[in-house]
Amino acid sequence: MADVPIDGQVLLLTAAKASVPPARLPALVERTQALLEADLERYRRTHERVYAGENCEAFLVAEGHWERLGDRLGVNDRARGAIRRAHEEQLRRIGRRTGREAEFESALEIREPVLVGVGTTERVDE
Repeated sequence: MADVPIDGQVLLLTAAKASVPPARLPALVERTQALLEADLERYRRTHERVYAGENCEAFLVAEGHWERLGDRLGVNDRARGAIRRAHEEQLRRIGRRTGREAEFESALEIREPVLVGVGTTERVDE
C-alpha cells in the first residue's frame, strides 16, 4: 500500500468541495501516491522541495503538472481536480503548523504542490 501523506480530514473536506464521493477519494489518492512514489527521485532532482517531514515530502511544480498526472492515471477532470486540491489543502495545513502559511500561499498562486509519502505510515497527522 502506498504511503498517503494526506490527512483524513483533508480528504473529507476536499471530497465535499470537489463533489467527489468521500469513499472514492482515498482510493484515488492512494493510486496517485503509487505513481508519485515511483517518481520520487525525479521530483527530488528536478523540482523545488519546500518541505521534508518524517512521512512526506512536498514539492512545487509547474502549472499543468496535475493535468498530465491525471492523464497518466486515466481519471476525469473532477477526480484530477479533487486529487490536486487534496495536495493543496495538505500543504496549507503543513504551512499553518510550521509557521510557513504565507510562504506556501504565495507559492500556490503560481505553482502546484505535489506531496509524496515517505516512511511507513499510511497517513500524516502533523
